[in-house]
Amino acid sequence: MVATNTAAAATPSEARSASPTLRAARSGELSPHVAGMLALLLTVAIWAAFALSARALSTSTLLAADAALLRFGVPLVFLAPALWRRRRRLAAVRPGPAAKIICGAGVPFFLAAMHGGSLTSAAFVGAIVPGMVPLFVSALLVASGRGAPRGTQTAGLVLIVAGVVALVCRYTVVLDGDVLLGSGILLVASGLWALYTVGLRDVDLDPVGSIGLLCLPSFAVIAFLVLTGVLPTNLARATGGDLVLFLVVQGLGVGLCAGLLYAFAIRRLGPQRCSVVGSLSPVAVVLLAIPLLDESPTLPVVVGVPLITAGVVLANRRPRNKVSADA
Repeated sequence: MVATNTAAAATPSEARSASPTLRAARSGELSPHVAGMLALLLTVAIWAAFALSARALSTSTLLAADAALLRFGVPLVFLAPALWRRRRRLAAVRPGPAAKIICGAGVPFFLAAMHGGSLTSAAFVGAIVPGMVPLFVSALLVASGRGAPRGTQTAGLVLIVAGVVALVCRYTVVLDGDVLLGSGILLVASGLWALYTVGLRDVDLDPVGSIGLLCLPSFAVIAFLVLTGVLPTNLARATGGDLVLFLVVQGLGVGLCAGLLYAFAIRRLGPQRCSVVGSLSPVAVVLLAIPLLDESPTLPVVVGVPLITAGVVLANRRPRNKVSADA
């Protein structure tokens, strides 16, 4: 009753100055923060599927170029009319942010993640690629003068590094060249994804426009590399099951749904908080890889993945502002 009377007594200026979260709660709508977090959780599930498919590609009838064609081509087919309406805004994007998006999540990232996954395991893809993003994002923001990590954020970044070291240290001792090479390639993929995360914040595009900015040049590049014979293809001889699997996971899931959801979450939560996707993705990948890929978690995975998860959580913590009694 008291809350009702207080709300009724609020002046028009107070109502206008209310936070977006409070206004959304009063209207029964999802607040921007809640909507962003829901989009982020769905992205986690899709990216877990991406990590599994990166490992499954090595045993499928498709090659990396085939998966890339599906990844970047399917969204263009579904969004063609909407992208045509946004052609002027796409053409107006500055070269710098456009390069971050195209390189960060386009052909270089995709081929690095696929090749790194073929040399390691699904757990490595799920832990290293999203797990290291907060570290790379922080480095990019510091380099651009947007602020350094502080408090628990620094401790979180240290835990992330410790988790990656725990993952690969065993293979350093026994000198497993494939795993070490694959881990290094996955680190490159993670750095590229951080570039994409920051780049999304720098462009004035909605999620559909962001997907178009990524997929149009990426599909053109991968198609050119296939047509000129630089990258081999087995698309014509692939089995129907593999085609359907990668069309759904890579084309519809990662290319369309995750692209829309992640771009939406970036707008609502910002690049640093969105990298919290890495705190849940490694765990989901490890658990799903057991029944789907028959991968048994090794000791480095059991130690490294929780360290990375805890590190990402700490790296994304923000100090709470003190709220006055009047508020």
